[in-house]
Amino acid sequence: MKRFVLILWLCWAGMCARAAIQVKASAPDVVEEGEQFRLSFTINSQDVGNFRLPDLEGFNVDIGPSRSVQSSIQIINGRTTHSSSVTYTYILSALKAGDYTIPAITVTVEGKPHRSNPLNIKVMPGSGGATGQGSRGGSQGGRMQMQDAGTKITGKDLFITVTADKKRLYEQEAVVLTYKVYSLVNLSQLAGDMPDLDGFHIQEIALPQQKSLKMERHNGRNYGTVVWRQYVLFPQRSGKLTIPSIKFEGVVVQQNRNIDPFDAFFNGGSAMVEVRKTIVAPSLTLEVDPLPAPKPANYSGAVGSFNISASLSPEEVKANDALTLRVTVSGNGNMKLMKTPLVDFPKDFETYDAKITDKTKAGHNGVSGNKVFDYLAVPRHAGKYTVPAVEFCYFDTGEKKYKTIRTESFDVEVAKGKNTGGGSVNYTNKEDVELLASDIRYIHLGDAALRPRGESYFGTAGYAWSYVVPFLLCLGCAIVFRKKALENANVAKMRNKKANKVATKRLRQAAVLLKSNRPEDFYDEVLRALWGYAGDKLDIAVAELNKDNISEKLLAKGADAEVVKALVDTMNECEFARYAPGDPAQAMDKVYMAATEVINKMESSIKR
Repeated sequence: MKRFVLILWLCWAGMCARAAIQVKASAPDVVEEGEQFRLSFTINSQDVGNFRLPDLEGFNVDIGPSRSVQSSIQIINGRTTHSSSVTYTYILSALKAGDYTIPAITVTVEGKPHRSNPLNIKVMPGSGGATGQGSRGGSQGGRMQMQDAGTKITGKDLFITVTADKKRLYEQEAVVLTYKVYSLVNLSQLAGDMPDLDGFHIQEIALPQQKSLKMERHNGRNYGTVVWRQYVLFPQRSGKLTIPSIKFEGVVVQQNRNIDPFDAFFNGGSAMVEVRKTIVAPSLTLEVDPLPAPKPANYSGAVGSFNISASLSPEEVKANDALTLRVTVSGNGNMKLMKTPLVDFPKDFETYDAKITDKTKAGHNGVSGNKVFDYLAVPRHAGKYTVPAVEFCYFDTGEKKYKTIRTESFDVEVAKGKNTGGGSVNYTNKEDVELLASDIRYIHLGDAALRPRGESYFGTAGYAWSYVVPFLLCLGCAIVFRKKALENANVAKMRNKKANKVATKRLRQAAVLLKSNRPEDFYDEVLRALWGYAGDKLDIAVAELNKDNISEKLLAKGADAEVVKALVDTMNECEFARYAPGDPAQAMDKVYMAATEVINKMESSIKR
């Protein structure tokens, strides 16, 4: 009896758990003229009636409908779900190129009418019989086709194009660079990285790891296409800047039709052959115009389109209590390169460096989002103060002129704090202390030194040395200061001398970021330490700073080849850990130790 009741309860629960009725139509988005494809209608119920396909423009019904039924019961954590569906499938063929719509159909499900979703299908012209036929292969429905083993892969079968959303732009203006693959073959792997670019700041746009091809017509043929890489570039100088060609290493799978399947099964071997193919993406030249002169004195270095806002919390505080001014700059442009806005707090406020929160993201329209600047300030005395409006000057690429935007100003009421006392004044910060009653002095106490009458200090040895010693001291100081001035005038020597000190300071900051578990900021700081050390040590300008120049000049200075290789490997490892998919925090300790060790080795290697 209990078992019977349990079965009834399971059936009732399954009926209650049924989903809402849906009639879903599905078909490819793009097909070729003359290509056959499937059109399916799936209904999540088996009680279906009055199913009829309307007349279709541009398509011929070759087969169908074929009807298939599915049913399942699941029990998860004591909860029972019952699902059933029926699918009607047609095989259609495209008659003529163009854009067509398969209209929604109306069917009766469980005694009530329900409508499906309409479908838009693009029919592309055929590839002249080459698609999917013979040994040449081709693309069909955006799917790469199999070639026969030994077939030559030409530049028309597989190639990469590079395009920029603009060819002429201003210095620091964003340009989106797109590398797109066109394929008629079964491409299984493709590898290639953007080289170091002189004169550009680069941010890669995150694309899906799983690539899906879309059919696109190019030069009279239908290719399977996919955007492989996208970058946002910010030119750092004006003039004609060239993005060099990039070599991609691809692997194409071909079919070996001559192999005996039984021989391959028992003796090893494969009916598939992998062929390596080098694909070269062409170079591209951009015309970069300098920003108009003269630049405003308060120019922030930002180029693009921006807005600014600010908030103050709290607006009523006590003396020696902290308040926070939050300034938010949002928009689209070179947000990682702009300067921190300046805030003119009242002189009585003790201020600290701004905390910066970067909420920007590289996308198809460039780098957009916002950067938040939190300024901490501590008023030291009671009173009414005004925090003036914060100005932000940028170059607007749309209007092609400099624009200044401002926040609102804030009035702050500062009450007396606990440590300020009733009427006492605390001169601890930025106050001029006045010396009162300076005309009254204490009477000097103690024994007076007496000297015999007629004795004179003039002409004695002490008198002569009182002239000689200051003269020698002045001469020595002049020689030392002149030597120091000559050393400071040698910029290259000073950069070389301070390279290790600057790098060590940046690595200490990286260690703080490591303990705080901030991977993105950590890798940026380590990269700045490595690149900055190499540039300062070798006196290389930022525009010419790349790994090839660093390796060449270090070897010329007598550095060990292994140490130079370790430096380059550490840079590559840091960049890989920064941009590779996965958890970047896993490699932070390893990258920090490698960076510290390679700088120490490089310092001792160059000194020898």
